[in-house]
Amino acid sequence: MELSGKQVIAADRDAVWTHLNDAETLKACIPGCQELTGTPEEGFDAVVKQKVGPVQATFKGHVTLENVNAPESYTLVGEGKGGVAGFAKGSAEVSLAPVAEGTELTYAVEAKVGGKLAQLGSRVVGGFARKMADSFFENFKAQVEGPGEDA
Repeated sequence: MELSGKQVIAADRDAVWTHLNDAETLKACIPGCQELTGTPEEGFDAVVKQKVGPVQATFKGHVTLENVNAPESYTLVGEGKGGVAGFAKGSAEVSLAPVAEGTELTYAVEAKVGGKLAQLGSRVVGGFARKMADSFFENFKAQVEGPGEDA
């Protein structure tokens, strides 16, 4: 399954990059995230509770950053296991480019699922993945831009 998109964030590229590497910001942006620990250098461990169609599971995963080219781009590579629900693994190419309105964040995700999740079919899983990605980047934009001028 592949997803891609872009989001324009009203902040400079360095500020967006800092937030992309901050565990607290990421935890606040990931829908269903109960715990997120780690550092960009060592990777992040996460616990995320989600319902995908009729399957509800708590996923425990690990994400590492590769091909880091600060403050322009990196690749997130991760895997999560949800017990009997199955697993998800994949990568996301994330890049930042300065634009007149601030910073344009572009992403391209490639993911695979297995177990009960795979049995739900690509329409259900694909729709869920799109919703999760959209929610994450909307939350991320709100976190970075803050409540107003004092962001």
